[in-house]
Amino acid sequence: MHIQPAIRKIVLIELILPIVLLIFGIYHGLLQTLYRAGYIKVASMLGINYYQGLTAHGVINAIVLTTFFAVAFGHVVVTSCLKKNLHVGLAASGFVLLLIGTLLAAAMIFTGHASVLYTFYPPLKAHPLFYVGLALFVVGSWLSFYSWIPTYRLWRRENPTRKVPLAVIGIFSTFIVWQIATVPVAVEVLFMLLPWSLGWVAEINIVLARTLFWFFGHPLVYFWLLPTYVMYYTMLPKLAGGKLFSDFAGRFAFLLFCVLSAPLGFHHQFSDPGIGVNWKALHTVLTSFVAIPSMMTAFTLAASMEHGAKSVGGTGLFRWWGKLPYMDAQRWLFPYLFCGLVIFIFGGVTGIINASFSMNSLIHNTAWIPAHFHLTVGGPVFLGILGMSLYLVTGLLGSDIRNKKLALWVPYLWTLGVCTFSTGLFMGGLKGEPRRTNMGLSYVNPESTGFRSEWISGASIGVLGGVIMTLSVCLFFFVFFRMLAEKKDLTKLDSFALIESEAYHDENIGFVRNLKPWIVAAVIAVLCSYAIPLYNIATSKDIVGAVPFAPDSPMAQGTKK
Repeated sequence: MHIQPAIRKIVLIELILPIVLLIFGIYHGLLQTLYRAGYIKVASMLGINYYQGLTAHGVINAIVLTTFFAVAFGHVVVTSCLKKNLHVGLAASGFVLLLIGTLLAAAMIFTGHASVLYTFYPPLKAHPLFYVGLALFVVGSWLSFYSWIPTYRLWRRENPTRKVPLAVIGIFSTFIVWQIATVPVAVEVLFMLLPWSLGWVAEINIVLARTLFWFFGHPLVYFWLLPTYVMYYTMLPKLAGGKLFSDFAGRFAFLLFCVLSAPLGFHHQFSDPGIGVNWKALHTVLTSFVAIPSMMTAFTLAASMEHGAKSVGGTGLFRWWGKLPYMDAQRWLFPYLFCGLVIFIFGGVTGIINASFSMNSLIHNTAWIPAHFHLTVGGPVFLGILGMSLYLVTGLLGSDIRNKKLALWVPYLWTLGVCTFSTGLFMGGLKGEPRRTNMGLSYVNPESTGFRSEWISGASIGVLGGVIMTLSVCLFFFVFFRMLAEKKDLTKLDSFALIESEAYHDENIGFVRNLKPWIVAAVIAVLCSYAIPLYNIATSKDIVGAVPFAPDSPMAQGTKK
């Protein structure tokens, strides 16, 4: 594979470092389930309290791991598919800022100065260096993205009549979504949270800060998801032994996400004051629209896998499923993508429930919510990252996996664990079990005034799922780090290549060949759905708050400077 030595080193660090940090993310994830089920009834473990651990779990798994991976995967996709060099200066600068931002944020979390959870909006307050770290991290991701643009423009000039490779369209769509989403959160961090944390301002508009966060927070889901969609469209069909059913469907789905992913954040704020009911209704409708590209993807991938299965003897309406390579050690990457796809079906269905105003009012801020997003983020996103990180690091090091059959079992064990975990949390959520809070010291403790016995069964099932998930990732760690210890052969690098599926229907349709109109449409959609309500919230004097949680409250532990 054509890749510059400097870019190769950057990619390897951007893949390996977050896998190392994932050890802490998974450890604290397991502790969350034990705390909440009442199995741990102490204030802290190894000097890390519940809210520090919850923050570390969310930040490492949902922000650091996903962003580092998306950047590294994008470097490989653009270089490999366009067969041209990247701008090393921008890529290196982006990597350095990503690294510094991660270290600053992690230092504040683990020293007890930023227990503000993954959502980090007020009234919780962190140390200023936490917000500086977040800002540097975002800018680093921008610079990494910008390193691809000169390469893309050069390729377009040299190939004016050729279609841009589908994988490149997918990874550019990923970072167009990211660019749109991170502008509001950058405004929130730099112009609201940082001055407030430094003591330069005494008051902060809490609803405005929450709105800017959720302007970022829901498109973030599609930033997590789209790299896996790149794998689905460009790799899964070939791994299944077939071809991509429709090239157009893939391009159309990616470009639709650019337009539809951002203008829907109000469905996270149905209970917030200061936001008109009409705007909430609009965002509810737009949230339903964003399911369209995912439904297109489900159909296209099913058709692609059917083509592969029937090409090797599969027959019938359903029996062809038995011909897919579920346990083929030579195609060990297949179950990572397939299992993620299956899990995502359940995540998508429960997401529709979250987007409904009436149903959302029942499950808002209950355990139902983490049950849902563990099926979306912990399904296709997480399994895609694990599988592709292993695949890329193996290829870029010239190493080999000595335990391919063990690697095969990771996604199946994870699927069992995450489905069990989410089932328990769904049960608790429907009975009013709250999210985020430490139930081990309150809600499932019989000595507490908040004790409710009907939450214990769901929390206990969640523990079982959490243990299975942890065992699955420990198995992955064994395979991954043993692979790193294997003998390296850099001569294999020239023969390493990304898996690329041919298209069964290779349509050439003009309106999905140019990114610019879709970017313009995305900006217009954002302005139409956010400009007026943001102005109303920013200028309202009735929704300005000043005081964070009391310093001695559980939610404020670790937030003092």
